[in-house]
Amino acid sequence: MTESPAQWMVRGTHRVYASEWVNVDLDDVEIPGGPRFEHHVLRFPRASVGAVVVDYDRVLLLWRHRFTTDTWGWEIPAGWSDDGEDPVTAVVREVREETGYQSDTVTPLVTYSPMTGISTQRYRVYLVTSATLVGAPDTAEASRVEWVPTADLPDLIAAGHITDGPSLTALAVYLITTRADHQADPSG
Repeated sequence: MTESPAQWMVRGTHRVYASEWVNVDLDDVEIPGGPRFEHHVLRFPRASVGAVVVDYDRVLLLWRHRFTTDTWGWEIPAGWSDDGEDPVTAVVREVREETGYQSDTVTPLVTYSPMTGISTQRYRVYLVTSATLVGAPDTAEASRVEWVPTADLPDLIAAGHITDGPSLTALAVYLITTRADHQADPSG
């Protein structure tokens, strides 16, 4: 793409905080025809991955507590890629660790940026099918791991039981894609 009159220009970056989890930078930003100012940017050193694990009309979800918001809710299995790790390998590992299921078929579902106004984070979500239970999940990851009927997802979302952004996005894309597939092939 070519530069546009509406494109903000980054004139420099100053790292304020760095860790293996997140980096916080102050970018020196100039708005075309406007002021120049410092803008906080969160930069994540590792790629984020997640999986919608399906078995016919069910989705595998984790019931977990998030201390940052002090809330409980259903989430898809998700995590980060290790340094140099292929995202597909990472999502298979995360599904296994968090649910006890081994992923046999993994296909891309959606890639998105959850907070483009303040973060460089990119989220890769995969559709996992043919998952087989091979062991126990990591008990630190979730209180429960359950197959939830896809028909229940809209009610769970409306009731505030699925509020995690990556889970909402992944499940919404899955439901829309599934509906579109069924409309394209009414026999399916």
